[in-house]
Amino acid sequence: MKKMNFKHVSSIALICIALVTSNDLFGQLTVPATSPEAEITQRVGITDITIHYNRPYVRGRKIWGGLVQYGFNNLGFGTATAAPWRAGADYNTTIEFTHDVKLEGNDVKAGKYALFMAPEENGDVMIILSNNTTSWGSYFYDESEDALRFKVKSVDLETSTEMLTYEFNEVDATTATASLKWEKKEIPFKISVAVTDIVLEGIANDLRNPNGFQQSSWDQAANYAFNAERLDLALEWVNKSISGQFFSKETFSNLDLKSRILSKQRKNAEASQLLDKAVSLGTSREVYGVGDRLLREGNTDKALAIMKKNVKNSQGAFPSNFGLARAYSAKKDFKNAIKSLKKAIATAPDNFKPRLQQNLDRLSKGEDINTPAN
Repeated sequence: MKKMNFKHVSSIALICIALVTSNDLFGQLTVPATSPEAEITQRVGITDITIHYNRPYVRGRKIWGGLVQYGFNNLGFGTATAAPWRAGADYNTTIEFTHDVKLEGNDVKAGKYALFMAPEENGDVMIILSNNTTSWGSYFYDESEDALRFKVKSVDLETSTEMLTYEFNEVDATTATASLKWEKKEIPFKISVAVTDIVLEGIANDLRNPNGFQQSSWDQAANYAFNAERLDLALEWVNKSISGQFFSKETFSNLDLKSRILSKQRKNAEASQLLDKAVSLGTSREVYGVGDRLLREGNTDKALAIMKKNVKNSQGAFPSNFGLARAYSAKKDFKNAIKSLKKAIATAPDNFKPRLQQNLDRLSKGEDINTPAN
């Protein structure tokens, strides 16, 4: 048997150790990435949508059907025999949602996903969300890890984008369109968020923590539910503000809100009585705001009655007389409107008098001062 040359073995071992050590040291250096790392976030309602990716350059290369192959491909490395494109460079491109969303109408749970794409020559693009977010590229892509697949249409562009770019466009109160742009192609997909449901669920949870020990929290919650047309929930929450809790008490704000809720529920008699009670607790400015709202709603009789009460309760302060003039004007009672407006002018600060005088001139011509001037 041939004897082992331990000197030779030791030399090989030392070389291997040197190579490993050299690679480890090199791997620790901080150098610029060939495809710079980037992240973009868009908030829709209270939901954050974040795309994290690396940005390769075109650099004069053929991108679509070249560097980015069409369909699913065997990349010649790794375990994937039918791999999509990583939709970026280097590590997986990821997309993250802080709440449940819909992508092109498909339900997606809150969380982080790898984002892959498989473009076709005809402009179709298969978009894939994978539960595996930590791989390098798509060499080890596994279809069994897919969370969602859906198709969109790409858009051909006239101008070229040198660096691969993700952006959010066409953002509104409940949706955002995310787009990948590279070379002369854009791949957009729409993300929809159930903002109202998410916010109301969050509010309900907040009302169980220390926030729920403050009356203002219940008022704010009820207002949000009312504006979202969730009237039963708004009524439940405003009732907690009004009575039954250690912090509860009747205020102008919660009684006025409950009146508006009941009015929306067509409980008009109860709503009217509650509004009268709210007015009795309100400041001159708050009551003026109620009268203004009623005028805009076309409820001139109730507006007139409330504006009269405001003049009495505020001892004729000029804003209350101006409000009464507006109510009379809406009723086409220009004679009494002029009387009230003259009283407002007599007690108004000098900087308000020119505007009030303009309204008086309009009343003298028989014009309703609640409508835009000609």
